[in-house]
Amino acid sequence: MSQPVTVKVSSRHQIVVPRAARDRLNIQSGDRLLVDVQDGLLILIPQPQDYAAYLAGLHREVWADLDTAVYLNEEREAWTTSEGE
Repeated sequence: MSQPVTVKVSSRHQIVVPRAARDRLNIQSGDRLLVDVQDGLLILIPQPQDYAAYLAGLHREVWADLDTAVYLNEEREAWTTSEGE
């Protein structure tokens, strides 16, 4: 669906998500969509059923060069030293 498609707003302020978009995003009857307005654009995003699974691995590049065990230990050490101050 590379070409914009026109949809009509009904008298009840409803629209139909075009089939090409539903197929591409695997949107099924009963699914929920998140609605957002950004810079004058209406954005519809399929709502994840499991946010933890949806966000798993997000921004993994931030942690790519870090030893997470060392990082966590440094953070925990900072917490214990700031509590005694």
